[in-house]
Amino acid sequence: MITIEEFKKKQSETSRLIGLDLGSKRIGVSICDEKQSIATPLKKIIEENNIKGIIIGYPINMDGSLGPSAQSVSDVSKNIDKNVDVDVCLWDERLSTVGAFNLSSQLDVNVSKREKNIDQNAAAFILQGAIDYLNN
Repeated sequence: MITIEEFKKKQSETSRLIGLDLGSKRIGVSICDEKQSIATPLKKIIEENNIKGIIIGYPINMDGSLGPSAQSVSDVSKNIDKNVDVDVCLWDERLSTVGAFNLSSQLDVNVSKREKNIDQNAAAFILQGAIDYLNN
């Protein structure tokens, strides 16, 4: 696996990327456009979308320490990295679920619909943060 700085150096400006939110019950998936300007929730897979990289949300504790969830995501990420032929990178996902939930509330989405789509929206929030970093 590589760092976000190494990831930035290796990716072209026209690469589509996937963002993952690896939860204990569900996995949220998002994709960005080729210009890496916006992340959107997605259910399709790598080959169908010419994906060149995967950003995985890394659940670091608010104090910066790594807990059991971070270890679990790290283990799964290593397995993903071994089994795909694209770059895989971890991205600090602190507050991604809260951010996605708050954003959907600002868009006046009802609570049950917010909860139903929270993993996909958190994955989009994670990928959006990473592509914003990559573009700066």
